[in-house]
Amino acid sequence: MNKLVKYIIGVAITAIILSLLWYFSNVVAYILVSAVLAIIGKPLVVLLSKFRIRNVRLPRVVIALITLGTIWAVAITFFALFIPLISSNISQLASIDLTKIIASFTKPLESLQSFIQEFFAVKTTTFSIVNSITTQLSSIFNVEDINKFFNSIIGTISNGVVALFSISFITFFFLKEDKLFYQMVISMFPTKYEDNVARALESISELLIRYFTGILAESTIVMLVLSTTLTLFGMHVETAFFIGLMVGVLNVVPYIGPLIGGGIGLFIGGLNPIDGMTIFETATVIMGAVLFTQSVDNFLLQPVLYSNRVRAHPLEIFIVILMAGSMAGVLGMLLAIPSYNVIRVFAKEFFNNLKLVQRLTGKM
Repeated sequence: MNKLVKYIIGVAITAIILSLLWYFSNVVAYILVSAVLAIIGKPLVVLLSKFRIRNVRLPRVVIALITLGTIWAVAITFFALFIPLISSNISQLASIDLTKIIASFTKPLESLQSFIQEFFAVKTTTFSIVNSITTQLSSIFNVEDINKFFNSIIGTISNGVVALFSISFITFFFLKEDKLFYQMVISMFPTKYEDNVARALESISELLIRYFTGILAESTIVMLVLSTTLTLFGMHVETAFFIGLMVGVLNVVPYIGPLIGGGIGLFIGGLNPIDGMTIFETATVIMGAVLFTQSVDNFLLQPVLYSNRVRAHPLEIFIVILMAGSMAGVLGMLLAIPSYNVIRVFAKEFFNNLKLVQRLTGKM
């Protein structure tokens, strides 16, 4: 068999495999999510493996069940604590009175309008900031659209029951059989590359553990800093905590997430202004607190957590996020760093003779 025929067969097999992966994309997604959960739970598995009762180690099945139960317990605790708070604020958000909120900004907006008219010589009859903002917000912030959006979320949650069961089932076996996922991946490569793939998977596992712990630490610190700052300015604890939670969770989406979280915070502040403050003053406090928190995040948390845990230069990370965002939008930005880690690890194993690869993977 000549080389051309081998290449044609190889391309055909690759095309068939990619087509099957695309067709069964939901199943592939379940497997990948389960693999990530197994990576997150690995430290607990290792800890429990060292635990003994009367010099007898715990069975691997028991360890897997305890770890999976712990993951579920954390998730259930999160929803039990935060879902009622989120639901109450969302209900208020859906019934927001734009006219009332805009009215509270009328005086400062009119002052701004007067300044613009004097400075740019704009005629009063042709320009109105208040009317312009009211029109734009009314078209964007539609109560009916919000209700449809949250109804779609409810439908998604209902359909997600099957996904949760499938992911839990797969995760259990990944935790029970330590090398199961590795064997699934290695089996897709020729035998002569098995050692390279095994080393790559070990490195990826280590890097992803550091990355996800960094994400968790960053979101938690952002939530606490923002919630504490707003509370110190007199905001009710529940409202401050909800705004902090929204900004902290959305902060995992680079650049755009904090803007969305800050926007939600402004609307929530409009519904629940700080005692003794107008809605405009409350919004000013929220914007100041968000800017302060983002300064702490951008100049302290991200350089320390990401550059150390991902082992890449901050500028390198920034460029990767921009490229991923241009290719796949918000989802690309969210997955940019872990995907980049996977690419770097495999590049180090298979293309380490290239100078660019040596430069990008030198700290790994």
